[in-house]
Amino acid sequence: MSSGSGRASSGSSARDRLLAFFLKNVGKVVTKEQLSAVAGISEWARRVRELRDNFGYDIQSDRDCEDLSPGDYRLTSLAPRKAIKRDVSSSQRARILARDGYTCQVCGAGAGEPDPSDTRRRVRLRVDHVVPVSEGGSNEDDNLRALCEACNAGRSNLQVPLSKRSINFMASIRRLPRDVQRQVYEFLKQKFE
Repeated sequence: MSSGSGRASSGSSARDRLLAFFLKNVGKVVTKEQLSAVAGISEWARRVRELRDNFGYDIQSDRDCEDLSPGDYRLTSLAPRKAIKRDVSSSQRARILARDGYTCQVCGAGAGEPDPSDTRRRVRLRVDHVVPVSEGGSNEDDNLRALCEACNAGRSNLQVPLSKRSINFMASIRRLPRDVQRQVYEFLKQKFE
């Protein structure tokens, strides 16, 4: 099925090739370069997410384990766990983004604006579950919201009640220098006028 490099024959899908590669390397760290070469497509990371989210394979990344560097992955077990259905259709995604004004519902960043954490990049929005599916949340519109990649990555299935989150946010703003508080005020004033 595959050559020594891990690249499979053209008869299998990229996802199948990635799964076969992970299964041959259970418990070992594999790099994004290896996965890209095995998949042979630019969307290899999406196929890895499908294996994890849709098929239940425990594929860890640096977001899951401190001992992994960015771009490193590790399959921890041969047996997949029961997969959790998280699918949000493209029409539902478009509806949620439009409803939320194409802005992150945590930090207020707008889609396409310069990313505050890296000005070479633009803000990209994701549709997030308010109550995670893994904790009984649904794919209903009222359980979905737009989040930027930074807020979504930082969330990581953590839930803080809205009132507590608001209090923490307000306390953070109060500790900022007066000129930064003014910028926050002007931003919110512009957003809600």
